[in-house]
Amino acid sequence: MKTSLEEQKRLAADITRFLSLYNHIADAYIIEFFTDSLWGSLPLSWQAALDGLSSPQLAALLLENRTTPEASYSSVWPLSLLAFKATAHSLAFPRRAKGQGGFVGLGRPEEFQENPCQSARLHPLFRKHVKPKKQHEIQRLGQVVKRLSDLTGCRHVVDVGSGQGHLSRFLAFGLNLPVTALEGDARLASQAAKFDQELLQALEKDCNNGTQAQDGISHKAPCHVVGWVDPRAPWSEFVRLLQPGKDQSREGGAAGVPPKRSALDTDFEKEGCPPTVVHREGRRAEAAPEDGGFIEEPSDSLVRLHNLLLTGLHACGDLSVALLRYFARCPQVVGITSVGCCYMKLTTVDEAALSPGPQPSEWGYPLSSWVSSLPGHRLSYKAREVACHAIEDYVQRLRHQSPTLRTHCFRAVLEVVIRAADPSKKRLGVQTIKKVYTLSFQEYAHLGLERLGMEPSLAHVPPESLAAMLAQEQKVVAFFSLALLLAPVVETLLLLDRMIYLQEQGFHCELLPLFDPHFSPRNLVLLAAKAKAGSDLRVLAMET
Repeated sequence: MKTSLEEQKRLAADITRFLSLYNHIADAYIIEFFTDSLWGSLPLSWQAALDGLSSPQLAALLLENRTTPEASYSSVWPLSLLAFKATAHSLAFPRRAKGQGGFVGLGRPEEFQENPCQSARLHPLFRKHVKPKKQHEIQRLGQVVKRLSDLTGCRHVVDVGSGQGHLSRFLAFGLNLPVTALEGDARLASQAAKFDQELLQALEKDCNNGTQAQDGISHKAPCHVVGWVDPRAPWSEFVRLLQPGKDQSREGGAAGVPPKRSALDTDFEKEGCPPTVVHREGRRAEAAPEDGGFIEEPSDSLVRLHNLLLTGLHACGDLSVALLRYFARCPQVVGITSVGCCYMKLTTVDEAALSPGPQPSEWGYPLSSWVSSLPGHRLSYKAREVACHAIEDYVQRLRHQSPTLRTHCFRAVLEVVIRAADPSKKRLGVQTIKKVYTLSFQEYAHLGLERLGMEPSLAHVPPESLAAMLAQEQKVVAFFSLALLLAPVVETLLLLDRMIYLQEQGFHCELLPLFDPHFSPRNLVLLAAKAKAGSDLRVLAMET
């Protein structure tokens, strides 16, 4: 990764210039391939080079930046297309760590060699109820959180958006860290508490049966807090969600555990709390001051919450950005690990201006002053949505000429049918139709139209027109591949914006590809720490 701030700024500027040349590709909706003549928006030389390429050739020649048997050009490509490909690959952050292991069946990391559903790196107690992808993520991120905790002198970890508590459980029981799991959905928090209790019961059963104690497994459970994090709220509101109060209700977890004092009520050195669910009432944020500083003096009740480490595993949209702001502004927070997702849900100036009501003074993107000042830094909803796609998964589908590739063409033709029947209907969300590749277009169209409440009829489009569009399936695949080539570039700009923001605030940070991208597409984790030399953080990142 780029290590100096100046390198990062230059890269961000290069990306904005590059993307401004190809907005018509990044902003395009593939369902409008026919209605908006997307193929015709490409230069004629590009059309000639891409037309007729097989799916494996598209994977090898366009999306993969390595030599493969399929990577042989059947024609001379225009320099502009070659430059587009080379520039896109060079501007994107590496998505695979050096020395990262190979794959076993189903495209899974080596840790699943013995059993495709169970990570060999994770204790069986932490695999229960956890899908393989999540097993891979919590094991890898958990180790990074532990090392960052040791580096920063953290006394408590706060897992924001903890869901069913799989990461929190591993951090608390497996790595012996004091943990508070903050989740906005009470049902998920209760389920997490239930799973905690099952783990404790398993440990107790082993003890009662005379079984040897589980090596290295703590009996300290995480404390589950139900509270909604408002990304627009000042940091003190976030800390109050973690702060016990006499007027706040406490409820036992789903496993019937009686209410207990939170781990944050007691000395951090003492035993953590048993599984419990604590409900918090969040308060809506007032409008932020013009400078966005949220300057506040912490009350006495907040001062004792100190040396906190925030972690967010795929915290959605503005939530990841809010955690970075809390890290920068809250004196109680000493470190953070952030893995973002759902970039299309980030708030932006352009989109907020179209919404009624009071306008916030801060946005999910851009975050840094530098990126905000760059001409052409705007990223549309569609461009940010493309950045969330799993490019490695699509490459695999191209390589194996998966029948699922025809889905985009079917949906693009259906868009023509919909608008022919009712021109006012555009970009309607069609509920997922399972196993599209097993259906004829007529069957698919009837199901899609019914789900939109429309008459399941193709009478508005001549059969020969439908046939002509369906025959262009490979052109649809080629155009989508072009858009997907831009996905890592857009994600790189979004993450650069966050890295530059942290450094503008005076903090060291590192970005590393932590998860296997074939298994977990949003695999880049951002680390930051206060009062630590950048070299210490860099060593941590390099040794992970």
